[in-house]
Amino acid sequence: MRQIFLLFLLIVLGQWFVKALRRAQMRSGSQGQQAQQGQNTQGGRGAQGAWRASNGAGAAGRSNGQGALPEPMVCCAECGVHAPRSESVTAGAQSFCCAEHARAYVARSADKDRAAR
Repeated sequence: MRQIFLLFLLIVLGQWFVKALRRAQMRSGSQGQQAQQGQNTQGGRGAQGAWRASNGAGAAGRSNGQGALPEPMVCCAECGVHAPRSESVTAGAQSFCCAEHARAYVARSADKDRAAR
């Protein structure tokens, strides 16, 4: 009975310790990020420069716990693949994953317009 109680106590203490470490890490990370943003903004870079500097080269920033806001994804009207908005091609009111799909879609819609006349 004592062994079960001891095991339960160790599990509870272990969970408490892990949560305490996470809280401390979050506090130090947010304070460090705020300090970096303040320095970068004063350097004339503005908000985007501060974001890039604090997040590094993309994946490097995410690997050390600093999560960036997710980029909006758009669905390709031709093939249905989702692509980041910054990498997508827009033709008319439609978004496409590449320029080739945009050309094919526009050509097909032009053919439909000619056939309807």
